[in-house]
Amino acid sequence: MTQEKHLKIPFQKNNNQKQLIIITRNTILKMKHFKTLLFAGLLFIGATSFTNAQSKIAHINTQELIKAMPAMKAAQADLEKLQKTYETEIQTMATELQNKMKQYQAEVDSKTDEENAKRSQEVQGMQQSIREYQNTAQQDLQKREFDLLKPITDKAEAAIIKVAKAQGFQYVLDSSPGSGVILAEGKDLTADVKKDLGF
Repeated sequence: MTQEKHLKIPFQKNNNQKQLIIITRNTILKMKHFKTLLFAGLLFIGATSFTNAQSKIAHINTQELIKAMPAMKAAQADLEKLQKTYETEIQTMATELQNKMKQYQAEVDSKTDEENAKRSQEVQGMQQSIREYQNTAQQDLQKREFDLLKPITDKAEAAIIKVAKAQGFQYVLDSSPGSGVILAEGKDLTADVKKDLGF
């Protein structure tokens, strides 16, 4: 069993004897009351800060925003046009290759081994050219997409930041599908940002 201890605080020395003040029950109650008030005050401040922090969080579906931007529609049309141009060119090259293979296959018996070997190398060269052209087309499309979309996404981001700061938000979450936001019931900035962008 633990012994009950009294709190003793050295106060002053008098005639080489130590005088002690024993903290009275009344003083302890006053201290407990003060601690309770202090704790309640800290809880109130913490709750207020938490409430304020919650009110400074908003969300926006950036995919929906960017998709609705007029510049995005123009960029998509440009990319589709370029993609169709490449697809048409690749299809033309593939048709030419198929026709040549059919012709060479039909004439294989009437040609010498040396001619057939040259024709085989020619066909392989055409196949290689098509593959290289496909790779070049894909790289060009990716570069074109980046060049077209970066200014659009930069403009959207700048508008989001502008609107969020104007409305006093410190954090803006992306509520696009797959962005990791499970629940988005706070302030939705989409309509305000669209208005700021002029559509």
